[in-house]
Amino acid sequence: MKLKIKSSPDDFQVEEIATLALEKRGSFAVYRLEKRGWNTVDALFEIARQLKVPFENFSYGGKKDRHAVTSQWVTFKGQKISEIAGKAFTLTFCGFSDRPMGPDLIDGNRFQIAVRALTAGQVESAAAEICRVKEFGYPNYFDDQRFGSFDPVQGFIGEKLLKKHFNGALKIYLTSLHSEGKKSDKERKKYFFEHWKDWSACLKMATTGFERKAFEFLQKQPAAFLPVLKEIPREDMSLYLSAYQSYLWNELARRLIRVNVPADLKVYPGIAGEYIFYRDLSRDVFSYLKGLVLPTPAGNAKMPDEGSSRIYQEILDAEGLTKTMFTKLKIRESYFKATPRPLVMRPEDLNFRTEPDEACAGKMKLLLQFTLKRGSYGTMLLKRLFCDDGR
Repeated sequence: MKLKIKSSPDDFQVEEIATLALEKRGSFAVYRLEKRGWNTVDALFEIARQLKVPFENFSYGGKKDRHAVTSQWVTFKGQKISEIAGKAFTLTFCGFSDRPMGPDLIDGNRFQIAVRALTAGQVESAAAEICRVKEFGYPNYFDDQRFGSFDPVQGFIGEKLLKKHFNGALKIYLTSLHSEGKKSDKERKKYFFEHWKDWSACLKMATTGFERKAFEFLQKQPAAFLPVLKEIPREDMSLYLSAYQSYLWNELARRLIRVNVPADLKVYPGIAGEYIFYRDLSRDVFSYLKGLVLPTPAGNAKMPDEGSSRIYQEILDAEGLTKTMFTKLKIRESYFKATPRPLVMRPEDLNFRTEPDEACAGKMKLLLQFTLKRGSYGTMLLKRLFCDDGR
């Protein structure tokens, strides 16, 4: 079923929990950023503009969703800057620190989520599944937010780079269509796709600085795709590599679940593959799965046991990859890093209640509160609660 969440920012609230020691003095001023209707980067850009300070001096641990009410830690290098109090965002001074805010300081996130337009039967079923989740947790997949750069027709930029298909990687970057994009952007990218390698025609339609620079260069060197790819901003390139890496990790998790829990599985559709969920587990299987910490695929990734190593190799073979490919990436300052990630996630302090949905007559809403460790997705818990019978 398609979930009705984020009908308003108040329906999805996230509070970042971090270990950030506050001091009376330090090189970095520490702030609490609370926002609604803005993503983290855009909010900080706007704050920097209003206060006339360098955006580059801001540091944060994670990018929080635009379609939510969120609270997170940010730091500003150098002097203390003015506080801001507004409807869209507030910036509140909290103290100083000797280091900038970063992902490594995040412990987790506290969620308050409303799921709307539910029938009484759906609410009853979700309540039963919450009891199972409290006992057995659920697979700690990377959620769809991670795969915004995935093109259903052309694939992953990261995969193309690993296989040295530089033409394909650049084509995805310049032609991939996204549902939230502007109509003019979609039309232009569709034109690039249809006229790919006719660089003169593409240049006439180019509007961004990167597009013009890329097509001007390709006019002179028609097959020199790698130098153009190296001009993609480092932060963007890291996201493209992480997307494919996350897909491979998800595939490893999916296969491990199917091998160890062959029956009573449920599924929820995803952008880059189904999410496979178990329901009840034997003590032995649960003990095994919850103890698995799987590294994200990389050249130095070492699986925890023989079973996961075998499945990992099967995935690499199916994808046409070798372990050495991860270490021979041609993009400077971008690489695949093996990061440990637990296979099973159990939410902490998981509570819920139900109420009539004031926005949908005759329907109910489910109100959830829970805490997840760093790197886990609150939306994945929702998929677990409302997934369908497996095949």
